[in-house]
Amino acid sequence: MAKKSIKILDKDYTCWVKELSTRYRKSQIKAAIKVNTELLKFYWELGRDVVSMKAESRWGGHFMKNLSIDLKKMNPDATCFSPTNLLYMKNFYLIYQSFVEFTPQVGEQLYQVPWGHHKLLIDKFKQVPQKALFFVQQTVEKGWSRSTLLNMLSTDLYERQGKALTNFERTLPAETSDLAQELTKDPYDFAFTGITGRYNERLLKDSLLNNITRFLVELGTGFAYVGREYGIMVGEREQFMDLLFYNLNLSCYVVVEVKIGKFEFADIGQLGGYMVACNHLLKKDGRDNPTIGLLICKEKDRVQAQYALESSTQPIGISEYELEKFYPEKVEGTIPTIEEIEQGLSK
Repeated sequence: MAKKSIKILDKDYTCWVKELSTRYRKSQIKAAIKVNTELLKFYWELGRDVVSMKAESRWGGHFMKNLSIDLKKMNPDATCFSPTNLLYMKNFYLIYQSFVEFTPQVGEQLYQVPWGHHKLLIDKFKQVPQKALFFVQQTVEKGWSRSTLLNMLSTDLYERQGKALTNFERTLPAETSDLAQELTKDPYDFAFTGITGRYNERLLKDSLLNNITRFLVELGTGFAYVGREYGIMVGEREQFMDLLFYNLNLSCYVVVEVKIGKFEFADIGQLGGYMVACNHLLKKDGRDNPTIGLLICKEKDRVQAQYALESSTQPIGISEYELEKFYPEKVEGTIPTIEEIEQGLSK
């Protein structure tokens, strides 16, 4: 007869069990990362050996097939030694070889990404290794799943990164201007909002904020949401900024203005005024860097935009947005609303 378990109601015991479970899950994650790291190091070294020994020319055209057979004989329980996977290992080394030689920490980033992710990148970017490395780094920074990575590969994220027209080089210190430029894109892709027909600025902003997680991913790394139509007293009048963020990497506030029409000179004046107000009223000396502004409009004349930027002493970027492209995965209902995020933070 099976013994019945005795329920212990002591609070210390209950807390201890919960702590043990948390520690166990953490150890599982650490073990999985360790296994992934060691496995990818082995794959890297196997690929390196194949290349450095010129194995395919040395041992014939069927080398990969023969190597697969011999390794499976020696390791009957292993499932990673198919001819196709061996070829992936060789290409894994070839794609990133030059990067690792000059920047050793790239190797550490490579080992943090699962093998399935790497195979996707090898298939798509074997001839353009800089793109493959870009998406490796994005995966590490943002923790992308394989399905998310596959989704992002179908966008023009690499081409758009850092393409916004800005005056950052002239208006920001050298140590921050490169990073600020890197965090801007042109155009931004707002297709995830689901808007395809007629829209106004309020509808667009509502949609962006209802999909706040995807919007922050589209903006770049390190953006934290502060507020929408954020009010700030300037003299005797309250002014409202479209969107206010704080960038953790740059340690500064970022004012975002969204315009549904063409860029106009007056837009720069309005945005610049908000930025100066932030610097006077929100920026903390010794903690925050000067406020950055992003003007996101439907369309811009590059000459007109360039003239406007030259006239401003504030660090401003001007970019366009797209609504036409759609991500293949369903977004509606899977992204928390701004109200849900705020409720979670208040708890």
